[in-house]
Amino acid sequence: MQYLLSVIIDENAPIPPDVDFDTVVKDVMALNEEMVAKGTLIFGEGLHPSSSATVVRPQNGEAITTDGPYAETKEVLGGIWIIKAADLDEALDWASRATLACQAPVEVRPFQDSPKTYEEYLQSEWRDSMKSLSTNPAAQ
Repeated sequence: MQYLLSVIIDENAPIPPDVDFDTVVKDVMALNEEMVAKGTLIFGEGLHPSSSATVVRPQNGEAITTDGPYAETKEVLGGIWIIKAADLDEALDWASRATLACQAPVEVRPFQDSPKTYEEYLQSEWRDSMKSLSTNPAAQ
């Protein structure tokens, strides 16, 4: 199964005095190397500040772009890892190591096992579950 490990940061907060940024970079790079060596890492990278974001959204049948992050919020996505793990416990183990390496919270979310073609989608239980989510926000 694949999991998204999202690093959550407060872009406006100073680095805490007890955190050495060079050590964080070294620890994250060591974790990345271990993930690669074990065949766990699919992709991982940090992100530019949210101020560099552009949002593209549908409006009246057109794609409209706006500058800046999608939502005004204190905490933002600072980087991600996409990993392969046997189960949630293994993903949580990697996330525990990631949070210690990057000194920031790490959210763990599994990817959906979605159909690969439209024909598969039309015949899948996944279709019904996605439809129920889109019509029932409380189910999310």
